[in-house]
Amino acid sequence: MPETFTSFMARALHDPQRGYYARRVQTIGAKGDFSTSATLSPQLGQSIAKWLQAESRSMPHVRHIIEVGAGNGMLMETVQKTLNWWQRRRFHWHIVDTSEGLRNQQKQRLGKRATWHTDLGSALKFIGGEAFIYHNELLDAFPVILLQWQDHEWQEVYVDLGGNQPKELLMPHALNMTERDSFSIFQQPPLTANQRAELHLSVRDWLQSWAPCWTAGSMLTVDYGDVFPALYHRRPRGTLRAYLMHQRMEGAEIYQNIGRQDITADINFTDYRSWAAVLGWQETMFSTQAEFCKLSKVSDHQTTNLLDSDGAGGAFKVVSHRKQKPA
Repeated sequence: MPETFTSFMARALHDPQRGYYARRVQTIGAKGDFSTSATLSPQLGQSIAKWLQAESRSMPHVRHIIEVGAGNGMLMETVQKTLNWWQRRRFHWHIVDTSEGLRNQQKQRLGKRATWHTDLGSALKFIGGEAFIYHNELLDAFPVILLQWQDHEWQEVYVDLGGNQPKELLMPHALNMTERDSFSIFQQPPLTANQRAELHLSVRDWLQSWAPCWTAGSMLTVDYGDVFPALYHRRPRGTLRAYLMHQRMEGAEIYQNIGRQDITADINFTDYRSWAAVLGWQETMFSTQAEFCKLSKVSDHQTTNLLDSDGAGGAFKVVSHRKQKPA
């Protein structure tokens, strides 16, 4: 029976028994399937600490810090180590993560230096709504709607795993007009015939789900992607890919090793920033990761490409939003 690609990706990554993040505890680092900026160098964690220092000066009443999707806990560990003793003790630290295996790794690394939650909305309610929030390479793991331009219209990709070989099918998408208006891809013709594009409707819905619980603070988003239409330049088949033991796979390979490989897609930051604006959040910064780390004036003598604008430093974007407490 065919299912939407969205449903397939959700099961492949997040099924509680067979999903990638339930089964593959050692996903990150040299022995895992991929490395993150946080595991390659302390630069990102040091830069986030500098960002927290600046934001806390503007909003000294905010005393809680939340990392969403904390991986193996290394990023929060670096952030805490970068702050001085008084600053670390001034804040209450929280992690939101749905993976039991990763939560165990985080607890081994951080001990009692954080409180754990499985949902951002409930975490915000628990602390009274005021928080500095940050997340790194979180949104790219949200399930996407996969579209393809076919016969002069956007059609949705469905997947049939019932036969000997996975088969993709194109069917009319079910997006209503309000949902269509949320995505920049519908605002202009495709770049090429048979163009593919990914829609992170799940990210938009996630933001809307917890936004009412957030009363004040700032949020830092770090992820790979670009603004539209630059995101799809030279990418006629879209940005969707999988990773297994640091090997990148595309096309039909995405349907192999289900539950044993990561599946990801770049973030359309034009869409993401517009959703934040609709929610009333003030955008205070948008830059590449390289620019963010350089502005924070941190340095690292290790060989990394976090500051390389032609490498990961340029491919990753950083955006900061602020939610002011009502007067």
